[in-house]
Amino acid sequence: MGMQKRAGIIGVGSAVPNRVLTNHDLEKMVDTTDEWIRTMTGIEERRIADEGEATSDYAIRAGRKAIESAGLSPQDIDLIILATFTGDTPLPATACIVQNALGCKGTPAFDLAAGCSGFVYGLATADAFVRSGHYEHVLVIGADLLSRVTNWTDRSTCVLFGDGAGAAVVAPVDEDGGFMAFELGAEGSGAGVLCIPAGGSRHPYTPEDLAAHRDKIYMEGREVFKFAVKIQGEATERVVAKCGLSVEDIDLVVPHQANTRIIESAVNRLGLPMEKFYVNLQKYGNTSAASIPIALDEAVSEGKIKKGDIIVTVGFGAGLTWAAGVMKWVF
Repeated sequence: MGMQKRAGIIGVGSAVPNRVLTNHDLEKMVDTTDEWIRTMTGIEERRIADEGEATSDYAIRAGRKAIESAGLSPQDIDLIILATFTGDTPLPATACIVQNALGCKGTPAFDLAAGCSGFVYGLATADAFVRSGHYEHVLVIGADLLSRVTNWTDRSTCVLFGDGAGAAVVAPVDEDGGFMAFELGAEGSGAGVLCIPAGGSRHPYTPEDLAAHRDKIYMEGREVFKFAVKIQGEATERVVAKCGLSVEDIDLVVPHQANTRIIESAVNRLGLPMEKFYVNLQKYGNTSAASIPIALDEAVSEGKIKKGDIIVTVGFGAGLTWAAGVMKWVF
């Protein structure tokens, strides 16, 4: 085996639907206002997939872009990890559909379920596979079509969500670059505050469930907000301390894009300027596992992330779960 390798991100990509749903559109659908949505969440518009489209359609596009960005071909990919909870079908894993479409013949592929923390959980998993020497190139994708599991009659949640996918290729990198530490966690006692109540082995669908929207996301907003505010700052402090850095060493935080007020709470807690947080949720809303990789891809293409930068990714979501990672950017 020899020395453990360092692993890092060598390519990124993303894909979002063309169709835009604005706050003004939502005003016509539910009892809400553009001003309320902006003030409470910071969201101005979100992207919604067309009818007949599925999560894999966007995962494939984001994955292909990430592979190209890394200068690789599909044959070079040794493992595919897809973070999602809105797969094309309950069985099989949507990662297998993506694998086939990308032309990664025989490549192992699996779905990972950690809600909005899924992409960073996926990076941590890829990091372990690469450092152990089992696989060289791991494609990590975060993709969710939340429009498919949104209760469009619930004004407290339907304004929050959008669709999309983002991806990264994880591979061996030079000793001084790549992933430096991860901080993963779960608090299963909070499983009920953010969930889709029906459709699993506990409560298989009944006509009553469908009528009552129990096949859609249920969220106790206040509880989730309190959890997110607390854990986002804590996880960031812990993961930075793990690799012997201080918060001041961070060049950019790429947080899960759920709510501007949650991000602002981390700004205050960590004492960092708002410029050090990448925010694009005004355009996309909360895209779950896709939010961090879409933001990473956009930050790179806008020149907000440069080689040698210390980047923190931090997510929180259903489970309840949280995940933070520190990396030194290598391209």
